[in-house]
Amino acid sequence: MNTHKWQVLLADDHAIIRNGLKNILADTSDFEVAGEANNGNAALDMVRQRDWAVVVLDISMPGRNGLELIKLIKAERPRLPVLIFSMHHEEQYAVRAIRAGARGYLSKDGDMDLLLPAMRRLAQGGMYISPKVAELLALDVSPAGHDLPHTALSNREFEVFSRIVRGVTMTAMAEELSLSIKTVSTHKTNILNKMGMTSQVDLVRYALEHHLLDDLSSDSPTL
Repeated sequence: MNTHKWQVLLADDHAIIRNGLKNILADTSDFEVAGEANNGNAALDMVRQRDWAVVVLDISMPGRNGLELIKLIKAERPRLPVLIFSMHHEEQYAVRAIRAGARGYLSKDGDMDLLLPAMRRLAQGGMYISPKVAELLALDVSPAGHDLPHTALSNREFEVFSRIVRGVTMTAMAEELSLSIKTVSTHKTNILNKMGMTSQVDLVRYALEHHLLDDLSSDSPTL
């Protein structure tokens, strides 16, 4: 009987998600949830405290979050495998997350049967690249992939852009990203300039045309 278990850190601000993942991993013989974090700062602190086999990380949490958090984790523990488990579809963040240092990316509304194989691959030193993410990576490195205006945005600008097109207010955006409203406003201006657009409506239309919005729910901005 295999007594060794890989120690997992779950970082997600939704308790129901963490509990669901714990229940899944409790039924395995090779994983043990040895730590939990409900915000980015707590996740970074726990990464610093000990070695982990895998971090399962939500890309959108209070405190430090997103692509910046991935980079900070990798700066602390360069060899630590990070699996992004996110509400954001692959089109929105997968390529940037992997560029930032993540070793795999799964959407929360995807096939849950892929979670354990992905975690095992990371724990064994590999990467998990789904066919969808592989396609996005291939497009990203092709010359045509860089013709799209949003690919010119920095990671921080892309995080602001993704919130603008989902109708997040400037105040809420500043709080989520730990920035001043003035800095968020500056990012918005730079985004419009880089993408050759003049208004938020232009950005929303672009996001819809290029499938960069997670969904078209009632919470999404309307034109």
